[in-house]
Amino acid sequence: MTVRDLTILGCSSQQPTRFRNHGAYLLRWNNEGLLFDPGEGTQRQFIFANIAPTVVTRIFISHFHGDHCLGLGSVLMRLNLDNVEHQIHCYYPASGKKYFDRLRYGSIYHERIHVVEHPVSQAGLVEDDGRFRIEATFLEHGVENIGWRVTEADTRKFDLEKLQQYGVRGPLVTELQEKGSLIIQGKEVTLDQVSWIRHGDSFAVVIDTLPCQNAIDIAKGAALFLCESTYLEEHRQLALMHNHMTAKQAAIIAKEAGVKQLILTHFSARYQNLKAFEHEARAIFPNTFAADDLVTFPFPKINIKDVS
Repeated sequence: MTVRDLTILGCSSQQPTRFRNHGAYLLRWNNEGLLFDPGEGTQRQFIFANIAPTVVTRIFISHFHGDHCLGLGSVLMRLNLDNVEHQIHCYYPASGKKYFDRLRYGSIYHERIHVVEHPVSQAGLVEDDGRFRIEATFLEHGVENIGWRVTEADTRKFDLEKLQQYGVRGPLVTELQEKGSLIIQGKEVTLDQVSWIRHGDSFAVVIDTLPCQNAIDIAKGAALFLCESTYLEEHRQLALMHNHMTAKQAAIIAKEAGVKQLILTHFSARYQNLKAFEHEARAIFPNTFAADDLVTFPFPKINIKDVS
């Protein structure tokens, strides 16, 4: 079984603290590593998390405020130092191309890695490579800022009892999958009679925004939803002033979007105790957890066959 989990490499907002690094989030999923918003110090956080940076295959930048991108250059240089042979796909707002280039080539090094850029200029489907479907939306943060949704491909699953019932055994299983139907013992057996489609799970990320409909839409039905909650409700005016959200507002979005699990992150340095964020959000959306540096959240498969 492949690893499926979300590791919090940092959960602070603009100002890191003694215990919270700038934000960075690694989703290990289907033999890939998806790194979101690598802030300053991300490379070192990989060491503390005991995860090799070479797992990274895709990097997502929501926007080019420093706490969301200053670790990009060092991560790319580390992958270069480790001589990774796989492509590194980078997704970011097209309007920030000059910042991406500055970060990528911010120092002297001989580039050997193969970086594939995906500058995003409009909402909707960004890429569907057969493994993951990547979608983007634009949020409300005062600068061009992207919310992401990643969905794994659907897979066909066989029902072992049905296979036995219809006499589909051994190489006949592969033949049925290729042809769609077979004649077995004088009767036609179709692929749909002995199998079902498991719809791929989705992961959504909304970081740095005011509450907005696009945030709800990009998170619809996601199995795991990573969302900013920079402030508590008692500081709602600060959230409004700085184009951010409170834990309560994040929970409302999670509830309206019908997600399965909410992970809060991007906490202001003014807060010491993150449990207050969980308490505030759980009053609205019970399945909520506050991120913390180097904590890992399982990302189990949840879209299984409807047995009702």
